Amino acid sequence: MTEEATPTSTPPIQDTPAAPARETRRGLALPFLYLIVLLLIAAVAWLWWDTRQQFEALRTDMAQQLRGMRDDALATNAIVRDTQEALRQLQNTTAGLEVKLLDAQTQQEALQSIYQELFRNRDDWLLAEIEQTLGIAAQQLQLAGNVPAALTALQAADARLARADRSQFLPIRKALARDIQRLQAAPTLDVSGMALRLDQLLAGVERLPLVIEARPRATDAQDGAPAEPGSGWRDVLRAVWLELKQLVRVERLDTHDPTLLAPEQRYFLRENLKLRLMHARLALLARDERAFRNDVQASLDWLKRYFDLHDAGVAGTVRTLEELREAAVSVELPSILDSLNAVRNFKLAQEAKP
Repeated sequence: MTEEATPTSTPPIQDTPAAPARETRRGLALPFLYLIVLLLIAAVAWLWWDTRQQFEALRTDMAQQLRGMRDDALATNAIVRDTQEALRQLQNTTAGLEVKLLDAQTQQEALQSIYQELFRNRDDWLLAEIEQTLGIAAQQLQLAGNVPAALTALQAADARLARADRSQFLPIRKALARDIQRLQAAPTLDVSGMALRLDQLLAGVERLPLVIEARPRATDAQDGAPAEPGSGWRDVLRAVWLELKQLVRVERLDTHDPTLLAPEQRYFLRENLKLRLMHARLALLARDERAFRNDVQASLDWLKRYFDLHDAGVAGTVRTLEELREAAVSVELPSILDSLNAVRNFKLAQEAKP
């Protein structure tokens, strides 16, 4: 019974051989870990050193760039000072030309006021300049009838649009082409030449002799020539007779109602004739054909009534005025509103875009 109640005892497991193996592996791992740690430390140190070198190089480059920028800034300041000094000298030089350049300055101010209202892109600047050019051309065409100037302005505007090479400018170029064709077919007036002829007539009024100031004909002067000495008593009587005949001179006047004028009236007659010619010139520039013909006809009437038509200067003045009287002063010229409207409509369309 005692043997059955006693449990069977098993011998304890012996682990003594495993402990030395673990100690061996632990001893091998520690140097390996130390090596890895050393490598990591070396890598970190190398990275730190490389980064520091790069930072030093970058700092050196930045310092050099800053020095270069400082030198450039100093040079720029010197250039600015020189430019300002040159500008002051230029302003002092051009100060005396302000009176002669008043018209140009007025146009420049108008251009600047227009430019300030426009957008800052290239198309807006281009269209603004073209619109200003066409506006001046329209004024020249309307006020002075200057067809060549208007034609030149339109051709210059078309050339600028052609250089821009933009497809959206095609409607404007088509309108310009139509206006150019109409201007090329329009009749031309030599207004400048006619005005120059009137100026020449004005300058010669003081030299035109009046009827009552006309000199005797050459035949009379020959008849009144003294006889040569030693021709006998008949020549003496003839010379005495010629002297007596010169005391009273009867001359035929070609006017039906010759008017005798006092010296002060002669002065006012010439001044009134000048005024008539100046009024005719103004009417010519204003394209007022009725006023122009009235002034020219009045000048002709005064010349034929009060001045010596046998004088070459008077005869030439009469011929010139008769030619001017028959010349056309006002003709219907085409407008360039198509081009102006095309530019303005294009600008409105561009402004309406979001």
